[in-house]
Amino acid sequence: MSGTEHLTVRREGATLVLTLNRPEARNALSIPMLVGLHDGWTEADEDDEVRSIVLTGAGGAFCAGMDLKALAGAGLAGQEHRDRLAADPDLHWKAMLRHHRPRKPVIAAVEGPCVAGGTEILQGTDIRVAGESAVFGLFEVRRGLFPIGGSTVRLQRQIPRTHALEMLLTGRPYSAREAADIGLVGHVVPDGTALAKALEIAELVNACGPLAVEAVKASVYESAELTETEGLAAELKRGWPVFDTADAREGARAFAEKRPPVYKRA
Repeated sequence: MSGTEHLTVRREGATLVLTLNRPEARNALSIPMLVGLHDGWTEADEDDEVRSIVLTGAGGAFCAGMDLKALAGAGLAGQEHRDRLAADPDLHWKAMLRHHRPRKPVIAAVEGPCVAGGTEILQGTDIRVAGESAVFGLFEVRRGLFPIGGSTVRLQRQIPRTHALEMLLTGRPYSAREAADIGLVGHVVPDGTALAKALEIAELVNACGPLAVEAVKASVYESAELTETEGLAAELKRGWPVFDTADAREGARAFAEKRPPVYKRA
């Protein structure tokens, strides 16, 4: 199982839990964290026993964005991680879900700050849960910077453009309730329970046919870039083969026999 000093990986049944683990820095992004994220997404993609992914943070924080000092590095400590970045100049964008979309559903469990790069990573996730005290925002313009993790493209596709532009152009913080009101997150739960809620949702995903789940996720994102006519055609192309699988037949039998299905990705 993958992982680094700033990114822990564990299994909860069929769910791979990735935890940003640098609480002393509010889980600000570091080279070891980016390498760990990249390897975690890869592990989930390649392991057929993994049916969902939960992304969360340690110590009551999700992610406070980039730590430029940590990314610059110092001395020889962690040299192997810097070597990984040098070998794959795109690794950090894959880690942040800018240039990679995992096959399996990704559920974010947010507590505390989820700002700047944290909000940018969040936009690469599929389902989002936030504790009541979570804080969101893209603060880059306040520092004379640009949110280059994908927010000027993705945010307007995920929430109404007026809200996307306000978030991008003012750099102000948003509470969890306000983030839910504009559609950035789907659930607001009591503080300290975001991970439990995310794992609850993951279990619902895990109980479904994995081939169907992956095809549905792929179709949703693919069709978002197409006209309705093109999207419907693409949906048929992805959807019809699912009906001709052993998993589809198992789902029908289980329904008729009033028992839980046993899917085998076949």
